[in-house]
Amino acid sequence: MSKVIVVTSGKGGVGKTTTSASFSTGLAMRGHKTVVIDFDVGLRNLDLIMGCERRVVYDFVNVINGEATLKQALIRDKAYDNLYILPASQTRDKDAFSKEGVGKVIDELKESFDFIVCDSPAGIERGALMALYFADEALIVTNPEVSSVRDSDRILGILSAKSKRAEDGLDPIKEHLVVTRYSPSRVESGEMLSIDDIQELLGIKLLGIIPESPAVLQASNSGVPVVRDDDSNSGQAYQDLVARFLGEERPMRFMGPEKKGFLQRLFGT
Repeated sequence: MSKVIVVTSGKGGVGKTTTSASFSTGLAMRGHKTVVIDFDVGLRNLDLIMGCERRVVYDFVNVINGEATLKQALIRDKAYDNLYILPASQTRDKDAFSKEGVGKVIDELKESFDFIVCDSPAGIERGALMALYFADEALIVTNPEVSSVRDSDRILGILSAKSKRAEDGLDPIKEHLVVTRYSPSRVESGEMLSIDDIQELLGIKLLGIIPESPAVLQASNSGVPVVRDDDSNSGQAYQDLVARFLGEERPMRFMGPEKKGFLQRLFGT
């Protein structure tokens, strides 16, 4: 049975699109036919992070308006045959979204895909509300700072009140916490909230911790989702996150300060 997962948060710049790209790629790496949809009309970035920006011909809004078929708009990933991207429009208005139009596209995708990942724009305007409306599960992405956590709490309220599941009286959207840009040393020094602090404030189960790492920016700039980087902490963390989402037991790594090697201890670096 197909599942719709929204990747969301209230605040911009917390790593939603990076998470959407790595999460969907990670699902495909593990054999699941997956599509990731960019809901950020006018400010699309998912195509850049997925490395397919030069291959965009038609977009999500073209499909909703009947200007292109879903088959014409979907872009197949070059690395994984079971991974597809549905890009957002750069020239349209967010009012181009309607529940009927988005619902029709998602229903059609459900016929072919195991997972439909919705990359939500920041805030609580129309694009963000459309991204979460049809969700079965949600990844709540937050940084370990008070403003980010507060905005995520606001999104939790919207998920419980304004989704189709809430309107239809079904079981609530299953919520998962993803903490990005986590630095144990900055937590120790009091510059960042701890994982316990974040969980206490939001009250949802932790799915993954993505450590602060230059590998994330390097991956985004090269158009290769960081989950494919086996050598980086952030790539391994996203792999763990995907495994947990699929029901595997994985220890929660990258929570403590990185241990220094002998030379680092010797020279105090």
